[in-house]
Amino acid sequence: MRKLLLLLLFTEVTTMVSAQKYVGGDISMLTKYENAGVVYKDKNGNAVQPLPFFKEQGLNAMRVRLFVDPSQDNDKAVCQDLEYVKALGKRIKDQRMAFMLDFHYSDTWADPGKQWTPDAWKTLSDAELYEKIYEYSKDCLQQLKDAGATPDFIQTGNEISYGMMWGTKAAVGSNTVNRCYTNSPEANWTRFFNLLKKAGQACREECPNAKIIIHSERTPKPSVLTDFFDRMKNAEIDYDIIGLSYYPEHHGNLATLETALTSLENKNYGKDIMIVETGYSYAWSIGGEYDYTVTYPYTEEGQRQFTADLIAKLNGHSSVKGLFWWWPEDNGNKGVTSSWWNAALYNHNTGQPYAAFYELKNFNDGSAGMQIVRSTDNKDGAWYTLDGRKLNGTPQTKGIYIKNNQKIIVR
Repeated sequence: MRKLLLLLLFTEVTTMVSAQKYVGGDISMLTKYENAGVVYKDKNGNAVQPLPFFKEQGLNAMRVRLFVDPSQDNDKAVCQDLEYVKALGKRIKDQRMAFMLDFHYSDTWADPGKQWTPDAWKTLSDAELYEKIYEYSKDCLQQLKDAGATPDFIQTGNEISYGMMWGTKAAVGSNTVNRCYTNSPEANWTRFFNLLKKAGQACREECPNAKIIIHSERTPKPSVLTDFFDRMKNAEIDYDIIGLSYYPEHHGNLATLETALTSLENKNYGKDIMIVETGYSYAWSIGGEYDYTVTYPYTEEGQRQFTADLIAKLNGHSSVKGLFWWWPEDNGNKGVTSSWWNAALYNHNTGQPYAAFYELKNFNDGSAGMQIVRSTDNKDGAWYTLDGRKLNGTPQTKGIYIKNNQKIIVR
């Protein structure tokens, strides 16, 4: 007879127990909404605390962006300095969720068309920038650790398909200085790689258990996407996860996403993939080039069906380990920003989640082979593995298992 040794009793099994898949959102504006008095509700209209509620609905990871000096920008949504991120990051960790830190390495939005060097760094030479990005990243991570907000995932740059820190907008403008297109000078790529290497070095030194993400949005251009990650491989960039943006209005239909995922998998980079940004409208266009409304109308149901079909597509790829909705928490303006996000997951009039919100947990369902173990899942007398898979009976091999909110060693 196998000997069962009780290892440790839990009043609540942690939200993540070696969870291998992560689902959540970029909730960088949550604190601003709460401070403005925005009330979050459940589908029955009951007021809820958002982070505990997100956790109860099966979400297990949240992303937050970090700007170097957001006071340099007048956009109300550009407000995430280090103090802001430390406080929100700690709240995420206190809920036993994974915390994804998104370094923008800029004072403003960083994306493929805007990778402006922080104003305070504008006079630095390339060699000095390499040391600055290292020192800055290292200091931020140390402060986050001290604040109880150690990141589990770290993006060393946001949508950096064409490089980062090109110079200041005033100095560079529309010139292609320091940009990294496929046919750009090798010196541009070398400069970019040196920045990434120094950022990655800081991550490994301060947060050795965190996974580093390299983030591109070239989802509709698989040849450009694979060229980019070929270059990462050839330059021996140290990272763990390929991060992608996928917005249908900007990037095309689900078949386009399928092609991108398959192209990356066929390259055998040995990296997991995460969709670190996605979104689809519930009512109005978000201003992209591709119209998907014949398949998914701009309605609550259209948004829900898109989300369900996206998850089904992603669950067909074992390499895809993460799904993050961008700005799901947008819940009425109240002067927080100059506009709202048409692809939010909250009804601005009622404060209640749209139906798509409740679809997100299915990215972690049992049919995908992974599941988050929560206290409500684990009171049925069944046995679970540490990655959340429910067994059909008593464990037949040695190891650590979970039963009725207890960790048990089977010898």
